[in-house]
Formats: sequence, C-alpha cells, structure tokens
Amino acid sequence: MSRDVQITFDAHDPRALSIFWRDVLGYVLPGPPGVDLPEGADPLAAWDEFLARIGVPEHERATRSAIEDPDGQRPRLFFQQVPEGKVAKNRVHLDVRAAPGLQGAERMAALEAECDRLVALGAKRLRRTDPAPPMEAGLIVMADPEGNEFCLD
Repeated sequence: MSRDVQITFDAHDPRALSIFWRDVLGYVLPGPPGVDLPEGADPLAAWDEFLARIGVPEHERATRSAIEDPDGQRPRLFFQQVPEGKVAKNRVHLDVRAAPGLQGAERMAALEAECDRLVALGAKRLRRTDPAPPMEAGLIVMADPEGNEFCLD
C-alpha cells in the first residue's frame, strides 16, 4: 500500500516561504479547518482570525504555514519555524519540472525563462548545467529566499 507524503521545510519565516513556494508551484494557501473562504478572501487573514479565536498567542500565529495542490494530486508542503538558520547544503531538495519533454536549446530556453520568473519572486540563481547527452539533460540550480537549494529540471 502506498502512502501520501507531506514535505516539511524548516524556516525562519514560514509564511513568507510558503507564499514563495505557492507562487513557484501554483499551489494555494488553504483556509482554516471548518472555515469556508469566500472567493478572493485572504487565507492568511482567515488563519489569524481563527488562531486568535482559539486562543493562540499573537507571537505564535506565524510559526507555521502550509500550501496545497489545488487539484489534490501533489504533496502538501508544510513550513515550520525553527530558531536556527540553514547552515549546510540540503540533503533532500525539490526538482521543479519546468521543461518536461523538452531537449537541448528549447529545454534550456524554457528553464531560463522560468529562472527569470523565480528570481523575480525572490529566488537566487546558483548555477547552470548545460545538456551533456546521454546522461545530462541540463538544469539550473537555484535557492529559495531562505537558501534552500532546488533545481529547475
């Protein structure tokens, strides 16, 4: 039997990092349990109201955040506040599939366009690996706003 997974990020600012990854992946910020959000409502404001109502102190309300695939097909991402900063290379990272099925110059152009979009969202470009068939299709290594490495693949 297979299992669903949730991917958890340790973060300095869980809300900001969840918004970054929401925009990268096209995910959504879910509303609080039992709260029907009207079209266009701010889920973070709804969470603040919900957490205040259940007695969570204000300084703890931004210590966690999550995003979900609106189609319910891909893993949920959870962000939790930790006191320490990132100090070493990730042992696990995400590959953002920005050019599936593309090869050569067409693939790299698609990756470069996505890289530009993500830099505008706050990502940092780290390095590019050009195609080297048959083993390397080409990719761009990036870092999110808190320094977590990921690949545009």
